[in-house]
Amino acid sequence: MRFKLITLLIISVGLCISGCTAKTTDSAQTFTNPLLESGPDPWAFYKDGYYYYIKSQGESLLLLKTADITELANAERKVIWQAPEGTPHSKNLWAPEIHFIRGAWHVYYAADDGNHHNHRMFVLENKNPDPYEGEFKMKARIKTMPGDNWAIDGSIFEHNGKLYFIWSGWEEDKVHVETQRIYIAEMENPWTVSSERVQLSEPEYDWERNWDYDKGWSPDSPIYVNEGPQFIRHGEKMHIVYSCSGCWTPNYALGMLTADIQSDPMNPESWEKSKEPVFQQCPENEVYATGHNGFIKSPDGTEDWIIYHANDNPDDGCGNSRSPRLQKIEWAEDDMPVFGPALPKSAKIEKPSGTPE
Repeated sequence: MRFKLITLLIISVGLCISGCTAKTTDSAQTFTNPLLESGPDPWAFYKDGYYYYIKSQGESLLLLKTADITELANAERKVIWQAPEGTPHSKNLWAPEIHFIRGAWHVYYAADDGNHHNHRMFVLENKNPDPYEGEFKMKARIKTMPGDNWAIDGSIFEHNGKLYFIWSGWEEDKVHVETQRIYIAEMENPWTVSSERVQLSEPEYDWERNWDYDKGWSPDSPIYVNEGPQFIRHGEKMHIVYSCSGCWTPNYALGMLTADIQSDPMNPESWEKSKEPVFQQCPENEVYATGHNGFIKSPDGTEDWIIYHANDNPDDGCGNSRSPRLQKIEWAEDDMPVFGPALPKSAKIEKPSGTPE
């Protein structure tokens, strides 16, 4: 597949080529990362004055509720889903996301029966306006076409009145060298894919293909990774930011696809791929394996923020040492996001605009 490529001018977009320093603040309304001591694959959704942060606990899903995302450690907590035994979705619940779509809450996550090869995407539904009320029930397994192959890291977005599903998957189930690609499909409703999948990205650059790490665990054969796609729009452009390289390496980073806001998301030719990572490790700041992000608005809706996980040490790998962190996004005049360097844990960051005092 041919991809149109863009040369991004990366001045302070997290490349650390001229240091990882960044301006912080001395304001009283500040916070420091991480938001929690542990928590890979962070995701939060803001509605009616509260952030809802969801995380996997292996075989259950935990929902946190707070008006101040920077005080996540003190948030109200509730287990909203316990995976039933003996089903295709009983084990290894990964990367949950919670969305309020068309009048109901939906939770998307990957799970399997104990065999990683069988990972697929599932969706829960709760029709109560308050996700802490009512009950989340299994709505469907999201079947992708053709093949209904291995799939993880599903996310949903609405664009020009249509729903789209994006995820990371295998081209086919039986592969000698595992390669995770980014796919997109149209949706009939929040639980049903209505078109064949279209590939938007595969690992092609060296910075997307780091898999062997001699100071920690590595797989026995190459696994090339594009995963965790996340949609964000600004002005005249829309973007899909995705994670790449092995999460077990310090090189886990973010790449980006960009398209004109009026273009067809289902057309691969609409998307231009960054030639360099847009956010990555900063050894100078002791931040490694920056990846699997989400996006949130500030409480007053004026700011965009990236929430992501990272490690404190290069050898921490792909486990519970990963912690969720938050940084503000700046926007260039051409509607491209500027993520800045991955800030150290010592940095005092001004809280999102409109955060209650």
